[in-house]
Formats: sequence, structure tokens, C-alpha cells
Amino acid sequence: MANTVDYSKGTDQTRQLNGRRMILYPEVEVTRENLPFILEKAFTVHDINRSEIQYLWDYYRGIQPILNRIKKVRPEICNKIVMNIAQEIVAFKVGYSFGEPMQYVGRTGEEAVTKMVSHLNELLFAEDKIPKDRDVFEWSMICGTAFRLVLPDLPDEADDAPFEIYTLDPRNTFVVYSAEVGNKPLLGVKYLTDDLGHRTLTAYSETAVYTLEEGEIVDERPNPLRDVPIYEYPANNARLGAFEIVIPLMDALNKITSNRLDSDEQVVQAFIKFINCDISSADFDALKEKGAIKVKSVDGAPADVDIVSTHLVQTETQTMKNDIYNAILTICGIPNRNGGSSTSDNGIAVVYRDGWEAAETRAKDYELMFKKSEKRMLKTLLRICRDVDPELAGLRLKDIDIKFTRRNYENIQSKAQVLISMLQEPKVHPLTAYETCGLFTDPENAYSLGMKYYEEQMSKWEPVAVDETAAEAEEEVTEDENVSSNGQLPKEA
Repeated sequence: MANTVDYSKGTDQTRQLNGRRMILYPEVEVTRENLPFILEKAFTVHDINRSEIQYLWDYYRGIQPILNRIKKVRPEICNKIVMNIAQEIVAFKVGYSFGEPMQYVGRTGEEAVTKMVSHLNELLFAEDKIPKDRDVFEWSMICGTAFRLVLPDLPDEADDAPFEIYTLDPRNTFVVYSAEVGNKPLLGVKYLTDDLGHRTLTAYSETAVYTLEEGEIVDERPNPLRDVPIYEYPANNARLGAFEIVIPLMDALNKITSNRLDSDEQVVQAFIKFINCDISSADFDALKEKGAIKVKSVDGAPADVDIVSTHLVQTETQTMKNDIYNAILTICGIPNRNGGSSTSDNGIAVVYRDGWEAAETRAKDYELMFKKSEKRMLKTLLRICRDVDPELAGLRLKDIDIKFTRRNYENIQSKAQVLISMLQEPKVHPLTAYETCGLFTDPENAYSLGMKYYEEQMSKWEPVAVDETAAEAEEEVTEDENVSSNGQLPKEA
């Protein structure tokens, strides 16, 4: 790799990264015989990915090239300041997309489906899936991809949920895909390397689970799931991390900040320049102690003592810093903090002006990629549940939709007005109004609850019997009163 830099040698050179590589193999089936050849080729690609993932993980933690900075002029003044914008980017992406939990909802209004989906959500809550979703998405934003493992409970490990969900370290996990059309997953691999460098590897194919030690198969057993239970969650097709494309800009920002501090420090610790005069070490020590000195000119030439100092123009440096920082936020789709001078901005104007619309667009893009992998994982979860939980026997993947509860509170008054207006229109079905207004994250559940509440309230109103004879007599009395007051009969309708 021409653009790979060994940071262990102390270089502060910016590393250019272009996403992780998809591991492909021209086979349609994994067997005991071809497994070693598949793993051998897979590790040649995975090792490159692993190196880049480790670099991105370290960069996210604040271990950045500026820490290896070498300053040749006045090396004693060499500040190394890390402005960890990478952590800011990842924290925003994760908080914005998964600040509220992802939910499974029914795609139809059938009560039986809603009940089964609610039961499934209870099992996932017992398995702590919500924080695990957040961990998967964080890895995806850092290094461009993430992995999850789903397995059925062992007989001696049974708990509230009949399955186990694990978030795997992408540095020690990979999936091998078929090179055929559709890129079907062939093999899911996770491994552990001990302090002596010995590698223990577990490989999952559709038919078998293999355990290898130092490249030798030591165990083989059938795979009851009939699927590769390691699922990859790429951030995008290129498997680019959230801050990966702006690493050169972030390195430049670190250099600018470090140089600014160097400039200030060099002004304070400036060299003293002696012109046409000679001074001893003792006199110089007295100068540093007392802050003043008496000098004589040499050969009658004018003598002077001055300070050698120069510093950056702070206004120009700040302009450059702001430009780079704003470029980072724009490229990564993060709202800025510029605000605005107008006092007439409404909510929508602020959303578009400060970049919140771009953040929402990026989040929706991540959602689509996440849902694609989540559906594959959910298929395995349902297979496990149907085998052991009778309450979920009739639940199918087509009955479930995945909802993100992000920002449903925005413009809530306008959404409520839209809902009221549509409910008052007799030609619009109430469920359509619930789905269209954008007020609810689960419109079907909200509609069902609303109709149930409406029926309960209507049942409290008891019918009142009306005496038709008394009503007619009261109507005649009213007409007589109109005649006496107006002196004429009321006009017929």
C-alpha cells in the first residue's frame, strides 16, 4: 500500500484512508476442505482493514499524528495540541441517530401482530439490545463498519430471552462474501489472539461451526441456525467512517493550534540580541535576575540590546482556523454554531441555515444501511423465537417495521394542526391522518390506542330516552309564544 504510514516510527504525516475493503471469495459453499484457503485469502484483506481500523480507533481516542510532531527550530518549544474533532463528530452522529431507542412496530393494524411485536420488544429489552444498538452504530461511525453476533441460549444459560446478542470488535471480526451476484455471506469469523500470538478462531458457515487453533481445525459441529450469525453493519457502501474523509483537515487544525501556542511561547521566551557590545555570562545572569543591564559599545559603534521576536497574526490565523473547522462540519453533515443575526427566524429557517437539514439527511442515509443489516439479523432472531416461544409462532419478518424515534417532537404544533384538520375531513381515513401528520413514531399503535380510548369514552355515555309526546307539546308552546310576541304566525321553513 503506497499510502500506508507506519506511525510507530514517530512520523506526524497525515494518513490517507479510503474506506474498508469488502472480503470476496469466488465460491458458493464453504466446506471443511476449502475453509483453510478461504481464510488464507480473507486474512490478507482483513489485516489491511484491521490496521486502518486500529488507526481510526486510536484517532478517535485522541492518539493523533500531532503527538509525534518534531520541531527543528527551537525544538524546546514544541507544543502538541490535539483538538479531538473526531470524537465530537462521532458523539454527535451517535447521539443524534440513537439518542432515542430504535423500535420494532407492526406494519399492519392487526391486533395479533401488534401483540406479538410488543412481546418481541420485551424480549429485546431483557437482552439490553438498546445499548448494544448504540455500540454497533458507534463502531460503524468510527471505522466504517461494525459486527454483531446472534446465538440461541444454551440449555444452562436460559434467561428471559431465548437468544444472546453480542457486539463484536471489528478488529477481530470479518465476514467473507460470495463474489457472485448478490454477495451472499459465506463465512463469519471471529478470533482471539493471546499474549504469545496464538490465534483461536471460530468460523460460522450456513451448515457448520468450525473452531481452529493455529490454522488447524480442532472442532466441527452443525449450525442449527442455517445462517451465518455474524452480521455486518457498514456505514455506507465504501465503509467509510464518519470523520475519515476529513482527517487531513483535522490534522491541519491541530498544527494551527499547536503553532499558535508556540508563537505565544516564543514571544515570552524570545532571544536577546546584543548589537556592537560584548557581555559575559555573569552579566547575562544578572540581566535575567534583575531585568536590566549596562553595556558598552565596541570601537565607538552604536550599541543596543533588543529582543528577537516574531509571532503569528492572530486575526488571520483565526480566520483560517474557522474556515477549516466550518469545512469539517459541512463535509461531515454536522450543524454549525454560527447562529444568525436575524430575529425573525422561524424553526424551519434555523433548520436549513445552521445545517440541521443536512444532519437529518445523513442520519436517514445511515438508517437505510442499518435497517438492511438489521433485517438479516431479525430474521435469525425470529427463527430462534419461533422454535422456543409459542407466543411468536406466527410472527414473520414481513409483519415488522423498524422505526427510529429521532426528532418526532420537532414542529409539534404544526403536526398537531395537520392531524386535527385531516381528522375533520370525512373522506380521509383516521389511520391515514395518523400516518401522514408525522407526529407519531408508531402511527399504527397511536391509532389503535386512540380508537380504544374513544370507544371507552363513548361507552360511558348512557343513551337517554326521549318522550316524543312531551317534545311535541313543548314545540307547540314555543310556536304560540312566537305568535303572541310577533302578532303573526311564524314563516314556514
